[in-house]
Amino acid sequence: MADAPHFVTLGMFIIDDFSFADQDGNPTGKTLPSQIGGGGTYAAIGARIWLPPHRIGMIVDRGNDFSKDIQDKLLSYGANMWHFRNHDDRGTTRALNSYRGDSRGFQYLTPRIRLTPRDLHETRFAWPKALHFVCSPTRALEIISEVKQVDGWEPTTIFEPIPDRCVPEELPSLVKALPFISILSPNAEEALSLLSMPSPVTDESIEAAAARFLDIGVGGAGRGCVIIRGGALGAYVATRANGGRWVDAFWTLHDNGKVIDVTGAGNSFLGGLAAGLLLAGGDFYEVSQQRGVATLYAAVSASFVIEQSGLPALSVDSESGFEAWNDDIPHRRVNALRRRHLDKIRNKDH
Repeated sequence: MADAPHFVTLGMFIIDDFSFADQDGNPTGKTLPSQIGGGGTYAAIGARIWLPPHRIGMIVDRGNDFSKDIQDKLLSYGANMWHFRNHDDRGTTRALNSYRGDSRGFQYLTPRIRLTPRDLHETRFAWPKALHFVCSPTRALEIISEVKQVDGWEPTTIFEPIPDRCVPEELPSLVKALPFISILSPNAEEALSLLSMPSPVTDESIEAAAARFLDIGVGGAGRGCVIIRGGALGAYVATRANGGRWVDAFWTLHDNGKVIDVTGAGNSFLGGLAAGLLLAGGDFYEVSQQRGVATLYAAVSASFVIEQSGLPALSVDSESGFEAWNDDIPHRRVNALRRRHLDKIRNKDH
């Protein structure tokens, strides 16, 4: 376990296809090529923005349609972070993202290959310090059961409920799972749906939802954390011990043209969060610390992912070895976001 990576995701690798129609269902003529997707992929990249490849892990199931372009793109982020499994008898898991007016639909075009902790045992990714999974609360219980079967493995568990199973019927399973979840992070709509709370999403409804999850009990002895992601509203971070605090999104509604595609933003946020917990010494809250809080790293990871369709671009300076993402430095953004929060605190105090 000593050599285990810091962050491993059980989320899937998916090839995303796209269709675009107007509100009446007529094709708009817009097209996009197939691109790399999947909640696991985006979470891994969110962590990779901060950590070297050997600190991250993800299993990629390669079908008989897995192209060299996709392979090369993944390897450009670091070969050590991927474990490839070949499936010559089937295609790679593929999904259709269908846009009709302002609505988005999602459906799998091929059977899914779901990952569990047992899949990690024969890889170098076994027993990581932080484990991320994107699934229903019912399936989260199965994952937790497998984790508990390994003596001495007590990872930070980061649970991202899958959107189509954030329904009131799943709440009983969530209640059973929460004592074994370190970090629960639905988005705002998902949180309200799970708790049968009315729309629309507001700051107040997000805070109320977080309080209800904490009342149920998140983590061992209720010491876990709830992070409800609200898109442009930012993220609300809450624990029983410290109450709640809002963390801004890096790009706001005033940053015209910066937000191109929010696909994968929540997944990358949680990968960045896991990295931030390592870099910030486990701190969610104290913005004044020189290292910053983990959620600042999370917000910055999401900021790189939403600047384009698909994954952000990584470049490495040949002389210094410094990495840039979309031609910017992640730590510059963290420092800018920290200053923004410190300014708010000062203004509030005065």
